[in-house]
Amino acid sequence: MSVEKEEHALRRDALQILHAALGAVDPSAAVRRHVRREGNQLLIEGERFDLERYRHVFVLALGKAAYPMAYALQVLLGRRLDRGVLVTKYGHLAAALDERWTVVEAGHPVPDENSVRGAQALAALAEQAGPEDLILCALSGGGSALATWPVEGLSLSDLQAVTDLLLRAGATIHELNAVRKHLDRIKGGGLARFAYPATVVTLVLSDVVGDDLSVIASGPMAADPSTFQDAWRVLNRYGLLERVPLPVRLHLEAGLHGRIPETPKPGDEIFQRVFHHIIASNRLAARAALEEAARLGYHPLLLSTFVEGEAREVARVIAAIAKEIATTDQPVPRPACVVWGGETTVAVRGSGRGGRNQELVLAAAIALQGWPDLVVASIGTDGIDGPTDAAGALADGESVHRAYLLGLDAMAHLHANDAYAFFEALGDLIRTGPTGTNVNDIGVLLVGPK
Repeated sequence: MSVEKEEHALRRDALQILHAALGAVDPSAAVRRHVRREGNQLLIEGERFDLERYRHVFVLALGKAAYPMAYALQVLLGRRLDRGVLVTKYGHLAAALDERWTVVEAGHPVPDENSVRGAQALAALAEQAGPEDLILCALSGGGSALATWPVEGLSLSDLQAVTDLLLRAGATIHELNAVRKHLDRIKGGGLARFAYPATVVTLVLSDVVGDDLSVIASGPMAADPSTFQDAWRVLNRYGLLERVPLPVRLHLEAGLHGRIPETPKPGDEIFQRVFHHIIASNRLAARAALEEAARLGYHPLLLSTFVEGEAREVARVIAAIAKEIATTDQPVPRPACVVWGGETTVAVRGSGRGGRNQELVLAAAIALQGWPDLVVASIGTDGIDGPTDAAGALADGESVHRAYLLGLDAMAHLHANDAYAFFEALGDLIRTGPTGTNVNDIGVLLVGPK
């Protein structure tokens, strides 16, 4: 097989492997796998909830995967569902739910006015629930921005400014949420406070490395181990204390000195009747990718589902592994498939367009230029990479050279954070459209046979 044909086959296989990963974390299917109904018995991960015991059954759905999760629960519950609130990203509604639902589409990754409306609608329905009511909370990534209700004394513009500054600084999701949870009424267990004393079962589609419940969508139904001091340290670490709006700094200072209460902590009584179940995660997507790779004839290897760090630095590690496999058949023999998952970050210094997956692939393409028979691809499982219409990108050892022939300088595009224009010119953007799911990023490295 010629080099050109081999790389075409690798490209085709990489896309097929990523497609398998997405299929494994379909939100509706995940709900159906983990939640069953037998008459009036609702079975969730081995626990039984007798629907006849509850006066009302409510559904709160929040996140990029809110619609498919909510729809699956509507079908499952039938007329037993009393009311629901759904808050998701613009363009993520497949069809209208019935008249029992309040539906809000809102902004992401920076919250907007509808984010406040959505948070207030969630809190209002949760607050109506009493000790004889059951709340099913369908939670997925993106909820931190999609539902935002600033604490007293802060405005939406204050939260927008903080979110934008932290995103541009390259803060991790844990750092970002440590700050946001201390500026918001429903984050960090705040929604559980509104729901108390109802019974709450939260079904979680995890988009957080390590599946930390307190971080996914900023943990609206989970105890918050972070503190005002943690939030202050994050802003200080990135040199943002003097750049955030003054009301934000004053609020955090008040928290540091105990003048306002902390977020709800582990052991608080409001969590006594709150249960969480992770129904889909990055690990599940990665496992499906490995299985598809093996089916296609590759020797599969899971690098990690805990990959974090600057996208460019992660790319160098991926490139080093690719070269090792190509040269020594270690740590896995050719034909090889290495899969990783997690969420990298990008410190934005240029004025171009792109996302963390596109930047990772561009940096890897530069490090691997001239190396034959290999392909690197990486996508956001929600189908959206940064503020673009692409899920990610794909490259091989000839991508940089092909770009050069088109008059493009790969390194200049990397310095400008302009991976989108680079891959668009090559036709190597991966566009899936909104996938309806959200479990972080999935990356694939393929090294062809000898």
